[in-house]
Amino acid sequence: MELQKLFAQRIGGEQFGLSNEIYKFEKIKRAKSAARKARPEVEMLDFGVGEPDQMAPAPIREALKREVDAPTNRGYADNGIAEFQQAAADYMRGFFGVTDLDPATEINHSIGSKPALAMLPLAFINPGDVQFTTVPGYPVMATHTTYLGGRVVKLPLLEKNGFFPDLKSIDPKDAAQAKLIYVNYPNNPTGTAPNEAFFDELIAFAQQHNILIAQDAAYATLIYDRPRMSILSRPGGKECSIELHSMSKSYNMTGWRLGFVAGSAKAVQAFAAVKDNIDSGQFKAIQKAACAGIADQALSESIRDHYEQRLRKLTACLKEVGFNVHMPGGSFYLYVRAPKGAEGATFENAEAASQYLIREQSISTVPWDDAGPYLRFSATFESAGQDDDERVINELKTRLQRAKLTF
Repeated sequence: MELQKLFAQRIGGEQFGLSNEIYKFEKIKRAKSAARKARPEVEMLDFGVGEPDQMAPAPIREALKREVDAPTNRGYADNGIAEFQQAAADYMRGFFGVTDLDPATEINHSIGSKPALAMLPLAFINPGDVQFTTVPGYPVMATHTTYLGGRVVKLPLLEKNGFFPDLKSIDPKDAAQAKLIYVNYPNNPTGTAPNEAFFDELIAFAQQHNILIAQDAAYATLIYDRPRMSILSRPGGKECSIELHSMSKSYNMTGWRLGFVAGSAKAVQAFAAVKDNIDSGQFKAIQKAACAGIADQALSESIRDHYEQRLRKLTACLKEVGFNVHMPGGSFYLYVRAPKGAEGATFENAEAASQYLIREQSISTVPWDDAGPYLRFSATFESAGQDDDERVINELKTRLQRAKLTF
């Protein structure tokens, strides 16, 4: 059997698995492994982790322990349970002031945001259709649009534009062929938070060109020094948007695989139709456990405060060693221009800087070179607890100073 001839072109066709190209995160993984092997006595300071460092809140964990034994929770959940849809509506009302969502028709659960992002193009993209996507960013939605024969147009997030896409620079011919525009605020990796002016401009653009906005709001509750905001709370937003929310970041429920989409009833219906042909829903006990906490603002505030304290310490540390850094508006990331070199080394891009820091200083970050050379430091670094955070950050400062970085 010549299996190599059977692979679809969308994953490389006959060349699938034969490339020597290494994915960015695999390079980081290999570099960390090599550094640990070369210096086993040196602690790896991992600021590249993109998932919460703490457990889900106790009320949610306790609820799961109860619900997992309930006979009523056996069987398929299909497109979700009414209790979770109502809890999601309560969450949207309490956190973002979105008061007009119908839980039955304008909310649908998902097995995390990643599958939801992958499914949306199936509901909207035909061969030749355009999808706009911001870069740097999460690649999943663009990947599936490409799989379907669509065309992805990248919108760079530049520092001079406040890390918002420049909608005025979009080619009208591309806009005329577009079905979807994907945005993510608070943004990964830049940490930029949304504001009314941007959301209103985006809504006007979408209405003008008949484009659906897919707003990935995975970090929506992690907002600092400003109010939380949903695009669905803006005038006209619900009519032209579908917003994706995740329990992973807001409630430290990474691995539980639970989120939801909300917005235009027709868009939610289309998502649900595709989803119904892909999965059979998340375990009902997990959905019911989430109901015990996601509308509780005190639980979320505690998680947000944890990251805010770390980000402020991390910001002060990086500023002291020469980075041009400011406290982000949201998320748990700092996105800083990469150094140009270190003692005895010159960096041609952010990836080179990242590899140097791992190799020479046992400091792991995530490089981005999509719209300029930047490094992402995450406030989800590992420590032995709050009292140990100071030690980790002081050690980071010591090693960065020792590297004698140039900017």
